[in-house]
Order: sequence, then C-alpha cells, then structure tokens
Amino acid sequence: MSGTLRSERHEKMPPSTAHSIRKFRFNRPQQIAAVLLLMLLAQCLWVVKHQTLSESDYEFARCGREMWEKPSPLAGYFTSCGNIHDGTLAYRAAGLPLTIQRILAGQASSTSTWEMRHEVSYVKLLMRLPFIFAGLALGACIWWVTRRLYGNTGGYIALSLYCFAPPIVRACTYPNNEILAAFGLFAVVYTAIGVAHAMQGPKKKWRPRIVLLTLAFGFTAAAHVSAFLLGLILTIAFMAYVAEGRRAYLPTLAIVWVLGALFLLFASYAFRPDAFSYVFRSESAKMWFSLGQAGALFASLINSGITIAAAGALGLYLAFRRSRYFGNTTPLLVAAFLLLLVTPGVQSEPWLWALPFLLAFIGGVFADVLETRYRKPFLWVTGAIVLAQVSLCVAGLPLL
Repeated sequence: MSGTLRSERHEKMPPSTAHSIRKFRFNRPQQIAAVLLLMLLAQCLWVVKHQTLSESDYEFARCGREMWEKPSPLAGYFTSCGNIHDGTLAYRAAGLPLTIQRILAGQASSTSTWEMRHEVSYVKLLMRLPFIFAGLALGACIWWVTRRLYGNTGGYIALSLYCFAPPIVRACTYPNNEILAAFGLFAVVYTAIGVAHAMQGPKKKWRPRIVLLTLAFGFTAAAHVSAFLLGLILTIAFMAYVAEGRRAYLPTLAIVWVLGALFLLFASYAFRPDAFSYVFRSESAKMWFSLGQAGALFASLINSGITIAAAGALGLYLAFRRSRYFGNTTPLLVAAFLLLLVTPGVQSEPWLWALPFLLAFIGGVFADVLETRYRKPFLWVTGAIVLAQVSLCVAGLPLL
C-alpha cells in the first residue's frame, strides 16, 4: 500500500476511531520499539563505562557549569572557554547534571569538575546523560514518524538500523552539539509538515503545533545556528508545498519562528548582548558542499549494513513507481542535501544530521516493497541486512 493510500485510509476513518488512535498506547508495536531503544541505551552505557574523562569533557563541564552557576571570571568573556559563537546547548547540557548534583551534595560553587570526580558518584555518566537522552528521544521521534507514515514494518526497520548505527552510539556518549542538532532538525522538519497539514483544519489546532515548532527552532539554534537556518529553509519549502490554500500565512509564521528562536538563543547566552553578538560576528552559518563526509560515512566497515540498505532503497525508489511519493521523497531530499553539506566556519557534522532522514527513507521504501508479491524473499534480505548491521555495531563498540 502506498503512502498516499495510507493517508487516504486514515482520513476516511470515523471520528471515534481517529480519536482513539491519538490516545497513548503501549501495545506490542510500542513494546518492540521500547526494547530496541533499551538496546541503544545498553550500548551507550557500555561505551560510557569503558571511557575515561578527556580534556574536552572537562571543558564542556566547566564552561557549562559557568553558564548555569556564575559568570566568567575573565572580563569581557561569556565563559572561561571564551565567547562561544555557536552551540551553547551542549555546554549547558553537559554542565546541568553536575550543577544539580553539586547543589544536592552541598558543595560550594568553587568545586571544580576535577575535584567532583572524586567526591560525586558517576560524574562521567552524569555529563553524558543529556546526550544519551537526546539520542533516545531522536529514536522515539523516528519511530513515531516512520510508523505513522509507513506502518509498523517501516518503523521497525528504521528504528532497528538507528539503534545499531555506530555513529549514533558514538554521538550519544560524549558532550557534543551534533546529536542535539540532529534531534532538533528532524523534529523541525516533521513538525513543520504536521503544522502544514493542521493548517487545512480549524485554527485552534494550529496554535499548539506552531508553539511546539518555535521551541524546536530555538532548541536547534542553540545547538547549531546553521542547522536552524537549514531547518527554516526546509520548513518554508515543505509548508509551501503542503499548505495549499494557506500559503499566505507563511511570511507571518516565518517571522514568529525566527523571532522566537532568536529569543531562545539569546536566553541560552543568559541574555548577555556581548556574548550573543558573537553569533552574528562569526562564520558559524557559513555553508558549502563536499562529498568527503558522505564518503567517510558509507566507506566505514561498521556502517556496511546501513550503506547496503541505503543503496538498495535508492535503487528500489528509482525502480518502483509506487515508492516515489511525498512521504519517501521528503527524507531522501533532506538526507541527500545534508550529506553534501559542510560548514567551513564552525566544527559540525551535517552527515550525522542526515542519518535519521536516511534511515526514515530506507524504512519507507523497504516497507513498500514488503507489501508487494516479492514480500517473502525481500523479508529475508531485509532481515539479513538488519542482522549484519547489528553484528557490526556490537563488534565495533570497543572502537567507539
């Protein structure tokens, strides 16, 4: 069944049935998804257990704690890390658990992270918890989106590959902005599409989604300004396509989202204009294109299952007309765009931002093929690819 038919089937449901679907359920599909996410959590905890605290860890923790607890002792600087021109969110995420733990332990604000590692339990884990949580939340979003678009089968395939993707496990297990930006950008794109669909209905249904999208924009901007700008461009493009008859509202909504995101970004700089000004005085939004990052992703041996799945999905997408619909084309276009993107002005990994969209595309195309007469042989092929990726990921954990 194509994505268009799935959408039509949902629209023809009686009101009582549609209302019951919106209620939270924890049936067999949700239980399987939860088990997969627990497997991702177990991998992250194993990697964290075998890590040691690095100089980068101490820097994120120190400067993150300064953002929450006290201004920098250096005049004219936001933190002792300097005037951070992009990505305050990772610093705050790494520092917040330690700040809370320090307060609960009754320690002075002058206690350094170096001292805390001897006096407070699980410092290493506390610093990584926000990033593990972001990875789990992104996995839950992928499951929610792919299951609604492609059914249980598509959701299982996308989530299985996500939970056993070595780049995701790695990004969840050290302080960084990349997993936060990936989560924010994925949420922005699909929330925007949801807003566009809601705009076909009564206005009272728009407001909560618009507010949610504004928060997602602010979250993404605090992780990476370039990811925020990309999300804004993609939002306007997809909403202009989907929100037929409501396009006149887009300029006003774009202003709301930009102002809301800038306010939240300003708040991440503790409402300090000097520190905030570095966002506009730096080259953090500078972007260009290169094949290097995509090549590194697909050439890695431990990503072989994902590489084979992506190549197969692209071939099937081109070969089967039934797979070429909006639900599959959207993640393909976004993933292809992000895989070619580089940000020369700031350290970032757009290829990681692309990975959730790529896995959603794989799940959608594979789900379509599994609904054809080729279901039985292709089911074996799909299972073999997923199992191969699981084995490669588990075997590669010591290298992460």
